[in-house]
Amino acid sequence: MVRWMRRAALVLLLPVIGFALYVGVASALMLWPTAASTARGPAAVEAYVMSNGVHTDYVFPVRAAGIDWSQRFLPAHARAVPADAEYIAIGWGDREFYLHTPTWADLTAARAFGALRGGNRALLHVTWLRRADLRGSVWRLPLSLPQYAALASYVNAALPGAQAVPIRAAHYGDDDAFYEAVGSYHLFETCNTWTGRGLRHAGVPMGRWTPFDFTVVRHLQPLSP
Repeated sequence: MVRWMRRAALVLLLPVIGFALYVGVASALMLWPTAASTARGPAAVEAYVMSNGVHTDYVFPVRAAGIDWSQRFLPAHARAVPADAEYIAIGWGDREFYLHTPTWADLTAARAFGALRGGNRALLHVTWLRRADLRGSVWRLPLSLPQYAALASYVNAALPGAQAVPIRAAHYGDDDAFYEAVGSYHLFETCNTWTGRGLRHAGVPMGRWTPFDFTVVRHLQPLSP
């Protein structure tokens, strides 16, 4: 009986131990950032990283440094883009989670574990923003021209064949749209992992593995103190 109880306790503890290791490794790698690109140069584009407390998005000017995101992600794909939209937020994530969890009230344990288990295709979520929308959990991301070009190339590479294929009738509101994306979400490849990898690719100091939002923004400066 005692042996059985010990085995049951071990089975119950294994998920806790695994989660603790997962968080511990992520936190350790967060404190060991990659170096900034030696070819960084002066900041030319003021971009941002935005978080909802769990998930991170890039936020880019709609038009800057010769890149016009409205030519890639057509405003017509959204129901009604604000006339004064100056920015575009772009995030990567699990298809089923994205499409069926518009608010945290829609979150279910089955959907969360399904995303972490993996196997679902990914989507890009694009939202058009006004300047006034840059509030709350927003971090500054000043980029040089080479950095911005590298990050834009990274985002475009997430589109199958570099083509923005919208998901019909999939929206959270009037100002957003979803697009087919390459890759698959799982425990070790999260939305924040995708964000952090792009920043490393662009030469921004960044943790070497970024599964959580706090691991992405650790080395960035908040927009508002």
